[in-house]
Amino acid sequence: MNWKARLLKLNGLMPEMDDAGALAWSTLADAAEGAELVFLGLDDGKACFAAVPERGDASPRMANPQLWSLMATLSADDLALYGGARSIVDWHARHRFCAACGGDTKIGKGGWQRACTVCGTEHFPRTDPVTIMLVEYDDGSGAKLLLGRGLGWPERAYSALAGFVEPGESIEEAVAREVLEESGIVAKEVHYIASQPWPFPSQLMVGCHAVAENDEITLDTTELADARWFTRAEVTAALNGDENAPMNTPPRQAIASHLLKWWIEKGA
Repeated sequence: MNWKARLLKLNGLMPEMDDAGALAWSTLADAAEGAELVFLGLDDGKACFAAVPERGDASPRMANPQLWSLMATLSADDLALYGGARSIVDWHARHRFCAACGGDTKIGKGGWQRACTVCGTEHFPRTDPVTIMLVEYDDGSGAKLLLGRGLGWPERAYSALAGFVEPGESIEEAVAREVLEESGIVAKEVHYIASQPWPFPSQLMVGCHAVAENDEITLDTTELADARWFTRAEVTAALNGDENAPMNTPPRQAIASHLLKWWIEKGA
């Protein structure tokens, strides 16, 4: 065993930090006896691993404000590394039994597979696609953007609408369906903009832009606390941190923030 290999220090699924505010590392000698280890890749020639915790966590990221605050302090490289590590070890912790027969599973292929010890079925980590979309409407008096506030969100916290891609759907169909279901707005002309992995627990956020056929909102109160239209000036003020803006924008790490900046730059 190569004791020069590095082990990402996690407390359950929470990252531990060093004195410089970066992700903390130890060596494989510090891994618990019998721990399942996932190979994360090579860094400066050293193999990097993370240990699978006893329990996973399928709760949404908003349920853990401590984690959200901590993530805001990580560098882009550390955030990407932690996000990938969190997703994979969380998946292992929640898939110790076979979905086909209920038998025990064991880790394989460096942590990128589990195999049933009873029926031999192979299981692989999954990523769930989620559309997140900016919906724009312009009746000739100026463009405005549809944003929503999720249930339980703080007042004035608004973001792009989002929803899972259902089996058999294209990304374009998922965008149109989710927008119609949540707001009553008919969306068309869907275009892809960018994507972002989101480890809560393991999603791929597919950022899109769509054009609205109407602007009369019919809110689905089981999905959203509120939805409304915002002008370019209002979104710009919020992105600039103006306390008088009618909304607070998503954290800078979230793809929704990047989408809002893209929309402002597009109209400049």
